[in-house]
Amino acid sequence: MTQLTKDKTNRLINEKSPYLLQHAHNPVDWYAWGDEAFVEAKRQDKPIFLSIGYSTCHWCHVMEKESFEDEEIAEVLNKHFISIKVDREERPDIDAVYMNATQIMTGSGGWPLSVFLDNDKRPIYAGTYFPKKDGRYGPGFLTLLERISYLWEHDRVKLFESSNIITAELNKTDIENAVNISQDINYEKAIVKCFNQLKNNFDEEYGGFGSAPKFPAPHNLLFLLRYYHCKKDEIALEMVEKTLQCIYGGGIYDHIGFGFSRYSTDRMWLVPHFEKMLYDNALLALTYCETYHCTKNPGYAHVAEEIFEYISRDMTSREGGFYNAEDADSEGAEGKFYLFTKDEVIKLLGAKDGEKFCEKYDISEEGNFENSNILNLMRSAQGSEYDLWNFDVNDKYDENDKKEKTEEFLADCRKRLFKYRKKRVRPFKDDKITTSWNGLMICAFAYGGRILNNENYTDMAKNAAKFILENMSDENGGLYTRYRDGEARFNAVADDYAYFIWGLIELYESTFEKTYLLEAYRLNKVLIDNFWENGALYFTGRDSETLIFRPREIYDGAIPSANSVSISNFIKLSRLCDDHKLAEMAVEIIRFFGKTFENMPFGHSFAMCGLMHLEYLSREIIISCDNIIKGADGRSERSPEFTSFVSEIYANYNPFSTVAYADGEIGEDIEFYKQYENKHDKNNQDKNKSEPTVYICENSVCKQPISDINKLRDMLRN
Repeated sequence: MTQLTKDKTNRLINEKSPYLLQHAHNPVDWYAWGDEAFVEAKRQDKPIFLSIGYSTCHWCHVMEKESFEDEEIAEVLNKHFISIKVDREERPDIDAVYMNATQIMTGSGGWPLSVFLDNDKRPIYAGTYFPKKDGRYGPGFLTLLERISYLWEHDRVKLFESSNIITAELNKTDIENAVNISQDINYEKAIVKCFNQLKNNFDEEYGGFGSAPKFPAPHNLLFLLRYYHCKKDEIALEMVEKTLQCIYGGGIYDHIGFGFSRYSTDRMWLVPHFEKMLYDNALLALTYCETYHCTKNPGYAHVAEEIFEYISRDMTSREGGFYNAEDADSEGAEGKFYLFTKDEVIKLLGAKDGEKFCEKYDISEEGNFENSNILNLMRSAQGSEYDLWNFDVNDKYDENDKKEKTEEFLADCRKRLFKYRKKRVRPFKDDKITTSWNGLMICAFAYGGRILNNENYTDMAKNAAKFILENMSDENGGLYTRYRDGEARFNAVADDYAYFIWGLIELYESTFEKTYLLEAYRLNKVLIDNFWENGALYFTGRDSETLIFRPREIYDGAIPSANSVSISNFIKLSRLCDDHKLAEMAVEIIRFFGKTFENMPFGHSFAMCGLMHLEYLSREIIISCDNIIKGADGRSERSPEFTSFVSEIYANYNPFSTVAYADGEIGEDIEFYKQYENKHDKNNQDKNKSEPTVYICENSVCKQPISDINKLRDMLRN
């Protein structure tokens, strides 16, 4: 047995993961996941304790402090177990397998994930956070260790029975889906049922769905935006706007430095779980942009711009990739970095301005969180019906104030508080770069660039895409999951491919630079070749490590599943690249999970977006114009006429359109390049024309080419 002290390190000191490095000085004799640990488990005939978490997880820190830094706990672990630590963001495949097992065993899951395995990696007991000592909610971690080590020595058969049952149950769902593939499902019925389930679960007073804890769940909102677009049901749009206004007004939003925390611990969005995750901010930025596109309300654009400012300022590497997350804790206390006392604000802003600001942002002497204050706008909004974009109107202080003057005053106060807050100890930043979450942020920046008419956002997306392609691609043209400190590692999972492909498609539609579309198509082929089997995508590829279970994800939880995103990706790529097989594969995914979609579409809202794309009016648009040249910096320089036509096309909110640019260039001698060229050459009927010509097809019916912008405007709005 290896004895460790606080002055020594364990094996994790040799890892790149910030989460594993946080545990490198624990007295626990940790192993990273790998052959060394499993060989030792068999050699010493010990069970395995598997701990999965991530570096910005508050309760992971709590369990470390209470148990993994504790000499008594470490002694028991080191004597009776082989202890393995896994960063879920580096190894989402391992996390997916044992999270599934935990949910089967306990009915819930989360992080830290604490799983006991036999030395064949099969789960025998699982849970999440355990306090060191017994309490009213059950046994403490020390008691649990003693019980399992006793059973391992004296009644191992009982533990093996448990592991066999759980392992069989893990594989059961995939087998059932494969057996019960629907020949067809009623798309309309599933879509409407999803809407009704969301409506029935909607919090009419504070927005969002369900009660505490509450997650923004932006993919639910994206579904509702599309449902509104197709059905013109005002209730769908009202749910979106109410939720976006309330989460912005609540404490879940950082009103000083911008960006959203992961979730709220209460119903009214006041008290956040203070960690900030890249994926949340990517999907929320996309949702605010899309809501602006749909409603033309500039308030939504304003929030998206603030999120983009936060990501650009604090979460972007010098090379262009986006960092993963920021911690909830600072100086060992959750939320300390973000909280203000009233005395602090008054001292900084002065009595008059400070009082005005404090009333606006719910800052009081007694505080609204642990004797301090989370800045929020909810208390200053009277009643359940209010307009978010009037939060910055405060006429009662000076009836002659204009809205612009009040906004300028509040913005100046926030800047002063931001400058003051910068002097505090900042929460830990997890600076690794993951392909999947970067794909989501690329998608948001690319979409924001064209909808908000901001080339800087487009450039952010381009730089990140370049970073991924140059630094996180393997020698076979596939992808890696994680990059940190000069090292790309771990075979990509389906999420990495699906989200990055989504981002590349959005980047193509924002730039019309063919490289992005062709790269999306190529990577989509890699995804299919390595992950597709019998009608759907597995989470792990054929070249990945073999685990006890190979999951197929479809549930849209904190983020949409790879299968859900791929339904939409396949449809778009089929139309952009003239590959009808991809549209058929999108339908195959729907059939594979058809029973699930019919029974509980609410849990698969992003997949429902793909069903809508197939069910309702969709549009293919190709714009042809030769009057585009490359500038000295490589950027496409568009003629004013071309820019006007593109602006007109994108002025209309249509989430089920594809927009391509045809220049008549001859593609490279690779089959998928030819497919792209063939698709667009067929529509590029008038070669060498300097004025733009637009070709529009709706549901496989093509209309006459349009070269008059007024006619284009009329057609797009009909």
